[in-house]
Amino acid sequence: MLSLFSVDGHFRVNPFGTRGSMSARLVNYRAVGENEPLLNDGSSVAPHDNAGNAQGQVCLSPDSSTVTSLRGSKHIPRIDNSNFAIRSFWNIAKVTLLSNYVNFLLVMVPLGIIAGKLEWSSTSVFTINFVAIIPLAAVLSFATEQISMKISETLGGLLNATFGNAVELIMGIVALQRNEIELVQASILGSILSNLLLVMGTCFLLSGITHRGESGNGREQDFSSATAQTTCSLMTLSSTSLIIPTALYAVIDRSGSKEKAQSILTLSRGTAIILLLLYVLYLVFQLRTHSNLFDTENQNEDGEEVEPEEPVIGPIAAIAVLCVTTVLVAVCSNYLVDSIDDLVKTSGISRAFIGLILIPIVGIAADHVTAVFVALRDKMDLVMNVGAGSSIQIALLFAPFLVIVGWIIGAEMTLHFETCKFDVFNPLF
Repeated sequence: MLSLFSVDGHFRVNPFGTRGSMSARLVNYRAVGENEPLLNDGSSVAPHDNAGNAQGQVCLSPDSSTVTSLRGSKHIPRIDNSNFAIRSFWNIAKVTLLSNYVNFLLVMVPLGIIAGKLEWSSTSVFTINFVAIIPLAAVLSFATEQISMKISETLGGLLNATFGNAVELIMGIVALQRNEIELVQASILGSILSNLLLVMGTCFLLSGITHRGESGNGREQDFSSATAQTTCSLMTLSSTSLIIPTALYAVIDRSGSKEKAQSILTLSRGTAIILLLLYVLYLVFQLRTHSNLFDTENQNEDGEEVEPEEPVIGPIAAIAVLCVTTVLVAVCSNYLVDSIDDLVKTSGISRAFIGLILIPIVGIAADHVTAVFVALRDKMDLVMNVGAGSSIQIALLFAPFLVIVGWIIGAEMTLHFETCKFDVFNPLF
């Protein structure tokens, strides 16, 4: 997922993110307003300590104009403790908690685990864990971003590709283990539609309302035509690959249902392998051969080059945060998926609605908030990269990978979507 970060109040995009992906996720599109610092208040810069960084302490560059001393911040309490481990843990925790606007919802994580463990009502378990996963997705993006800043661009792209849609991927694997094939298929289409329609639609609407001409009338919103053409072409190609198994299913003779199902399963697995290879080529295209098409904001509003922001926690600390958050996402996802059966029976909500509408919101909520702030600054190239980039990653990586996972664990996961879902998806392309 593409990630956003702020340098001197100016947003910039890193092609594979720093929501840990072309998790383009806004995979953690972390944005900080000019007058709303989340991690500092302009106080003096702390000394740079390489030894401390290696041990996972907060890493602050003395030359950075946007990263200042956390210990001197007025916005957060200071802890004076001679114990190195406690000081390091406290610094890492406060930086992580203040990395995104939605992280106040982390209080729901222990409550969601308790609700699942004590077997509260299905509605309570689903709702609490649903809310709990939203900030966990933001923390995953933040941790991936910090790691990506310390490694090469290629490795950073691969890391972001892995964790760009980590929440959707974890929930998909959990659902596959319970043979919830319909839920997984619905979540794939729902994630693509949410990024293309909900995220991009909201951003274009709010940007158009906010940025009007001197007469008060609306004006055209500008973005790179090369970027738009590239992402649209890739999205069309990937969506066509998803449509082929469904179209083939409609024309195959229905007399032999078992043979027909096996044919679709074989076709889906073959298509999944091809899509994964196509995604590798997409990585090369975006990171190497045509990286200029996706590097949309290298300059500030004065035309001056901006420097990328330095990581605020060390790589060891970021890896620890990433591992802990991944485990928590898996636990909350487990309770959420387990509650769906009873929720469908008691509330009348269909699995298709849960997969198409509700589950995709979990993964994109944090990035959606940040994308809106970016759109309000009229950075529409970033919005295009975020929405379309995330959808491409889901279609080329997330969907085929789940087919392969289903193949490994014995679940008959295919790319054959029911006609009703196909009818919703097809008109977009």
